This record gives sequence, structure tokens and C-alpha cells, in this order.
Amino acid sequence: MDEIIKIDTIDQYNKLYGFETLHPLVGIIDLTKATKHPNHVRISMGVYSLFLKHTMCGDLKYGKKQYDYQEGTVVCFAPGQVIGIEMKEGTKPSSIGIVFHPDLIRGTSLGQNMKQYSFFSYEVSEALHLSEEEREIISDCLNKISIELSHAIDKHSKNLIAKNIELLLDYCMRFYERQFNTRSTVNKDILVQFENLLDDYFSEKNAEDNGLPTVKYFADKACLSPNYFGDLIKKETGRSAQQHILLKLISLAKDRILNTNQSVSQIAYGLGFQYAQHFSRLFKKNVGCSPNEYRMQNSAH
Repeated sequence: MDEIIKIDTIDQYNKLYGFETLHPLVGIIDLTKATKHPNHVRISMGVYSLFLKHTMCGDLKYGKKQYDYQEGTVVCFAPGQVIGIEMKEGTKPSSIGIVFHPDLIRGTSLGQNMKQYSFFSYEVSEALHLSEEEREIISDCLNKISIELSHAIDKHSKNLIAKNIELLLDYCMRFYERQFNTRSTVNKDILVQFENLLDDYFSEKNAEDNGLPTVKYFADKACLSPNYFGDLIKKETGRSAQQHILLKLISLAKDRILNTNQSVSQIAYGLGFQYAQHFSRLFKKNVGCSPNEYRMQNSAH
């Protein structure tokens, strides 16, 4: 399990399990119908995923910790996280779920509120344990999204799919809050710290006042040397700490381009860039179009 497979698109995920891609940004997955069954793999996730596990058929490792799940539970993973899958020999997974790319929800109410669904955090390594009635609700939500995916993509597709995903996650939030009442505090590991520190840095005015964050900044906060911190992050996730910072920057930039009326310069300075031109070049290099082009291309959705 040394090699880490990077899954940055829905098509890459589908190919890992042998599924057809019906929509470039979202897929409903039924692992009982998979034609490929990777048994020992580590996956660096670039997409969101949520699965209702019908049977426990192996072990899940989430960051450095074992993921606690049983039969009839929901497990959730977010972009930037690494999961390890150890399947028992001769066992086929039995679960249904959804995978969706962050770009699907940008410019939607779900995209603006995604942070509230804390069960996607590395800090949460306990699965969501459901009653039979709750499982039926989750299955019904997934089925409604599947029906929408069977239709041809039109101007309503993105918002309808996003609203159905939001409904699914709202139900999960209700169920998790019921479960969290009896959940003990989870010790934070270095990946949790990095995730939280990234959120904190950009949620305040740190970036605007102090500029772009450095790996040294986060290493100092974690009381580690920059080299050790960087090596640890790369070993655990397959991405460098600098790549994690860049992914966070691009994600926040996309959100602010679509969800605010700020100019490109205002967004650039708010994210810590000294020069707006530097921000625009970096954005185009990683997204394939300029910030203004990205805004125009997505303004109709």
C-alpha cells in the first residue's frame, strides 16, 4: 500500500472500479456492480464521496487513523484527504454512494455552505451509524440523484443535482448530530491540524494582512521543522504541503469569483497576493482560463 492513486476527476474514480461516466462532475456508485475491485490501495481524494456501506468487508484507514465503521453505516471523505482500503480476499464490496467534484457545487447554496458539514473533516473518523429508517432515507436521496443523472444535461441539471446533494447532506447532518451526543473527543493528528490551520488562515484577515501563507508558517504552528512537516504531509497524502496550500487558494478563489461581486484585484489581495497579475497567472495556469473568463463561463448557472 505504498503507492498512492490520485483521484482528481469523476472519470478517474469510475475507471478505478470499472464504471461508465454519465456526468463529468458527479456519479452515483453501486459497488455491487463494479467490474474492478482494488483490494489494497491508498487513494488521494480530489473529489467528495459519501457511501452507505451495506456490509463491512475490509478495513478503512483515514489519514493515520483507522476509520470506525460497521454494517449499515455512512462514510464520508473530502478533497485533499487520503484513504486506505484493505479488502478481505475474495470479498466484494456492497455499498451505494455518491462522488462529486467541488466544481459541481460552486456558485450554488451548497457550495457556500459546504463547511458546515463537518463530518467530511479528517477529525471525524467515526462512521455514521444509521437505523433502518435512516438508511432508507439516504437510499432514497441517492436514487433521486441517479434519476436526474439519467436525463440529458441541461441548464437546470447543475442546480437540481446540487440541491438534491444538499438535501442528502442535511439528513446526514441531522443523523450525525444525534450520534455526536455520545461521541468522545477525537485527538487531532497533524493532518487535522493542517486542515484547520488552512481554514483559519483564510477565514480571518491573515492573508490580506500578512500575504500568502508559507509551509514554514504551518510547520511552526504544528511545532515541527518545515522539512519534517513537509515530508510528513507528502508521505501521508501524496501531495506536498505547498500543493495543499495551492489547492486551497484555487478553491477559495473559485468560490469568491462566483459567490461575490468582488473584482479580481480585490479577490487577489484578499487571498494574500501582492499583485493581482500574479494571482491571474496562477489561476489560469491551474484552471485553464482567467478569473474573469471563469466568472463569465459560470455566471449563467
